[in-house]
Amino acid sequence: MFNLSNLSGSLSFIGLLTLSNVFMTFAWYAHLKNLSAKPWWIAVLLSWAIALFEYTLQVPANRIGYQYFSLGQLKIAQEVITLAVFVPFALFYMEEPFKTDYIWAGLCLLGAVYFMFRN
Repeated sequence: MFNLSNLSGSLSFIGLLTLSNVFMTFAWYAHLKNLSAKPWWIAVLLSWAIALFEYTLQVPANRIGYQYFSLGQLKIAQEVITLAVFVPFALFYMEEPFKTDYIWAGLCLLGAVYFMFRN
């Protein structure tokens, strides 16, 4: 039966996890473009600062999500969201060329989603 609170909880989980992944992606990879001329420790400190904010979104996202999904389902959702955030980041921010490997990776993740959510 349709339950609105389950839907809003699921959407909160997905929204927070997506925002968390945006910050995580910038923390992990943006320094490669923006801080390549700076000492590594500056990149570490700035990445840690971004990652701290990322965790303030990720921890509540997983707490909300765990009310509706199993641990394995949370992990697979995380991976799907990570790829959905990473590909546009790589293409538009880092100006990497499009690779069909992104499609193949996405299809593999769809298979993982099927197996984790099929029951």
